[in-house]
Amino acid sequence: MMRRTRTRLGRGLGALIATATAAVGLAATPAAATPAAPAAGQAVQPGQTCTAADLGKRHPIIKTTEVAPTITHFKGWYVTEGSTGTQSVNTNTTETISVSVGLNGTVQGSFAVEALGSVGASLGLNVQVNYTHTSSTSQSISWNFRQPGYYGLYEGTKKVTGTYGSLNCNRSDAGGLKWTEGPDTGSYTTYTTLEEGAVRCQDKVPANSIMAKAQGLLDCGSPAATAKHPAGPVPSAKADQAKHDADNAAAAAKAAQSMKATQAAKPATRAALDCQPAVYKIDVPGKVLNWSAPLLANDGIRLRESTFFSAHLDNWRLCNVTERNGVIEASLWNWGNGGCATIPANIANQEQAYLTTAGCGEDDLQRFYIYRDVPGSTKIGLQNKYTGSMMGHDRYADGELIRQYSSGRQDGTGTYTLTAV
Repeated sequence: MMRRTRTRLGRGLGALIATATAAVGLAATPAAATPAAPAAGQAVQPGQTCTAADLGKRHPIIKTTEVAPTITHFKGWYVTEGSTGTQSVNTNTTETISVSVGLNGTVQGSFAVEALGSVGASLGLNVQVNYTHTSSTSQSISWNFRQPGYYGLYEGTKKVTGTYGSLNCNRSDAGGLKWTEGPDTGSYTTYTTLEEGAVRCQDKVPANSIMAKAQGLLDCGSPAATAKHPAGPVPSAKADQAKHDADNAAAAAKAAQSMKATQAAKPATRAALDCQPAVYKIDVPGKVLNWSAPLLANDGIRLRESTFFSAHLDNWRLCNVTERNGVIEASLWNWGNGGCATIPANIANQEQAYLTTAGCGEDDLQRFYIYRDVPGSTKIGLQNKYTGSMMGHDRYADGELIRQYSSGRQDGTGTYTLTAV
């Protein structure tokens, strides 16, 4: 029974990126998704008090976690009496794991990093917290075989998956502002440090371990495993099936991503809007600049001062409004150009993608959650339903674009005022 833990990523990806360190390890691997324990050192907790400056911010809350030993590369190998010693064996890819948070198949922005850090802390595991993936090409493993026998050479890891929600600052029924779980949810995938090693059928290995997973690919009862065999590779039906399954899963994921991109690129279906009669400006609190829709195509919503020449580009209506657990969901219709506020589909996966207007339709990129200050105050925070990101601006200046920030603006510049006109 032999193994070696490596702190490297797949070849060609460079050194291991930052990990979320934790103090203790797991004694056993859960077989199914379980509710996550509160992460040590988590920035905020549900029910804690927040302020109006936090209305444009969000933090992750990990809802479920599942940890599964996963073999990424494998090769069955037969060692005879005369072939012991160090050998280099090329293993085949059985599964490729990519780190991702949310819908975009990657890791974008500080919210994703904080979410994965919370996962690692809650499980007591070192997990990848930046985008990377395990190698998708054949891996060469050098191993010192001291005894003849039937070996499985492997590289593997613990694949960590689960779901998250977001904590947002919002008015509370109990009074004041509290961090509460908002409607935004998603899933994540990451993995722990890679381990490589060699295992035989007769080795006693810990249950639910990476090594046990590799041993399961050995076909220990097959004729190939028990018969005399020349030194070298041994056909393994299980390993071949694992590779076949991994190839099919990768192809399905690629097809789903392609379909999603195609659907996102399609124009939103036009739909009649049910708009409330009230008209608003979306102001910066205590300042003169407010959201103004673009006059030109391919431009974005910018901070502008209202003037006689604003032509209602700074006037907004809330349309198709719903409310759940104190959180308003609405489309933002602009009186000046007749469009709805939206994140462009081709850049929706990017941190700091700008907000613009487009023809109104049934599209979650045009839907926003609105978090409100205590009754009597008009201060709000806005979150895009599709991306989960909060709206904000980089600096207070005329012409500054309104952008999305995955965790919001930590200096409070994501808090606005919904001022009736």
